[in-house]
Amino acid sequence: MINVIFFDKYGWYALLFAIMGDLLIPFILAPFYRGYSHTSMTISALGNPQSPVRIIFNFWMLLEGLLLLFAVPTIYNYYKCSSELLAGITIAFIIIFAIGACIFTCFFSVNETKDVSTTASKIHGIGSVIGFMVFLFVPLLLSVLEFKNDHKAYGTIAIDSFIAAFLFFVLFVMSDKPLFNNTIIAKEGLWQRLNIVFMYLPIGVISIRNILEIK
Repeated sequence: MINVIFFDKYGWYALLFAIMGDLLIPFILAPFYRGYSHTSMTISALGNPQSPVRIIFNFWMLLEGLLLLFAVPTIYNYYKCSSELLAGITIAFIIIFAIGACIFTCFFSVNETKDVSTTASKIHGIGSVIGFMVFLFVPLLLSVLEFKNDHKAYGTIAIDSFIAAFLFFVLFVMSDKPLFNNTIIAKEGLWQRLNIVFMYLPIGVISIRNILEIK
């Protein structure tokens, strides 16, 4: 029983720490990268080979991936009574995101500009795209699980977050198209950050709730 409580409690802490770090680390590191723009450059650009903060950023991405993986059993144990299938899909998506969009970023960096393509940047691109695409649906899955648990307020937060995250993901994808050059839609860094905020929002709120309940 003690071990279950320990891992359940600190799994939520790990999840919350990963979320907060992913949102804050880019703003902490950006001032040390001359010319970096939060609105026009992706977060992973902080880890490119020319970045003065690449070592710190890439180490953080590895740590974030490990924290998410550490939290997986906690999430599954909490939701499996509501639906083993949905809980299983949810943690599968989180695992794919942790590996493809976080851990891969540590070892396979993007280049400073998209004009240069390397094997590492291609692997990073594939892992990141797959990771973000599946993680996008985590808020939707959480909304169903929360409604099943009769947590209507949390379910509503999750479904609203999914809608917002989906819209910003579409804008992020469109930002790379030549048609939208020199328009506000081209601000891929902005759309990526807003997409991430809303993907993380419900799982962050649920983490805080469960940490407080365990106390």
